[in-house]
Amino acid sequence: MASFKPTQIPDLPKLGEKITEDTLYWKNYKAPVQIKEFGAVSNIDFSPVSPHNFAVTAFTRIHIYGPFSQEPVKTFTRFKDTAYCGRFRSDGQLLVAGCEDSVVRLYDVGGKAALRMYKGHTKAVHVADFTTGRYQILTASDDYTCRLWDIPNAVELTAYQEHTDYVRCGVTSKLNRDLFITGSYDHTLRVFDSRTEKSVMTMDHGQPVESLLLYPSEGLLVSAGGRYVKVWDLLKGGQPLVSLKNHHKTVTCLALNSSGQRLLSASLDRHVKVYNTTNYKVVHNFDYAAAILSLGLAPDDESIVVGMTNSILSIKHRKNLEEPKETSKPRRRPSYRVFMKGKNFVPKQDDYFVSKPARQHLAKYDKQLKRFNVSKALDTALEAWLRRKKPEVTVAVIKELDRRGTLKNALAGRDEEQLSRLLCFVIGNFFDTRFTPVLATTAEIVLDIYQCVIGQSAVIDRHLIHLQKLLEKEIYYQKDLMEILGMLDTMFAFSLLRKELICVLQHYDDLSQL
Repeated sequence: MASFKPTQIPDLPKLGEKITEDTLYWKNYKAPVQIKEFGAVSNIDFSPVSPHNFAVTAFTRIHIYGPFSQEPVKTFTRFKDTAYCGRFRSDGQLLVAGCEDSVVRLYDVGGKAALRMYKGHTKAVHVADFTTGRYQILTASDDYTCRLWDIPNAVELTAYQEHTDYVRCGVTSKLNRDLFITGSYDHTLRVFDSRTEKSVMTMDHGQPVESLLLYPSEGLLVSAGGRYVKVWDLLKGGQPLVSLKNHHKTVTCLALNSSGQRLLSASLDRHVKVYNTTNYKVVHNFDYAAAILSLGLAPDDESIVVGMTNSILSIKHRKNLEEPKETSKPRRRPSYRVFMKGKNFVPKQDDYFVSKPARQHLAKYDKQLKRFNVSKALDTALEAWLRRKKPEVTVAVIKELDRRGTLKNALAGRDEEQLSRLLCFVIGNFFDTRFTPVLATTAEIVLDIYQCVIGQSAVIDRHLIHLQKLLEKEIYYQKDLMEILGMLDTMFAFSLLRKELICVLQHYDDLSQL
């Protein structure tokens, strides 16, 4: 009797993601360091001064972390209610923050108590930032106003009340100390000049605005709100340039890398998208465990810090290629001569050579096939980890059952759960060109066997309707492709005939000249 031959798994081409320079660059980060905060992390701000510490605003505290510290090097806790928007000044010496109690507090990074407290807003202050002049503070609140404050005298300089809803984001110009921009839940962006009494420019985002970002040249402004990220040209009077809709939920924050060539956006859908600022196409994507509220990118791109709604702060540090590898004690292994013992032995002429058969190790589905348990073999091949990680193995087992003529027996007699698992696999891989021929046969046999019980299970009916819709859509695509192919064939044939006609005419011209 011939020995059992294991199922051959074909070496199919992998359909993985395209490896680009951006993929290699943004994947060059270590595993994230996760820190548990006291509440949802609402804001992250990096100090512009080396060593680029970053302030994390979460609940009633602001923690300052070092570049590689997992414990805060400084903590500000004297808030009566939830703190918002802790931001550094350009020299890294002062920090300003808003609060739910409508008071704005100014801190010395080296101290503990607030240096100044600015009172004038009537509701929560979600925006607080320094102007380029270093001696003024911009604040914006849920009372629909934005105000400028004088730092030394702790007095209000100017107040603007043009928004008609909460003002939740703002940014100050780094090139002009008199300009600043605010974004509101009334869907508008407004550019203010402190030398005038009213806003000098207004833009309509179309959604409640959650975050603003100015390019280093300050000719372009980026706004985030709803599912949209929009880019505006300020030099052309606020003309919209690009509208991006790559997130599935509200976009909460924006960031720009050190070179200004990559734009990052984070959303409640747990994703961080990286865009190329040349064509605004997504070049990379980060996944996180919870909805993202805040995002920070170090000025030297050495760290990516993300704050989430589950109070987790995730920090990714860039890998240092020059960092020496940890030298661990080598594991003791058998010496080379143990493995080579007897390998070079040459038998003599009168010796009898006895070969020891190698033991064959079979996979679980091959063991079932060897025992002719075709139904159990298919069940083994449909295990969750196998059908998700290695669908080619499941397809190879189905193909082997079809070759043996026992596929119909393996598919018959299944309950609702087993049949649902099989249909999920067929639907998920049906349009993979590597598996389509095998799975099409499988789908036909399933319909032949179970057509008499259709309508008795809502789960199975839902899977079959889904498969039908996918097939109709694929047929529609194929028809469109055939029409396009016919058009291209006509164009190519016409251009070929034209070239041949020109060659013939040139040949006759040459003959006539002779």
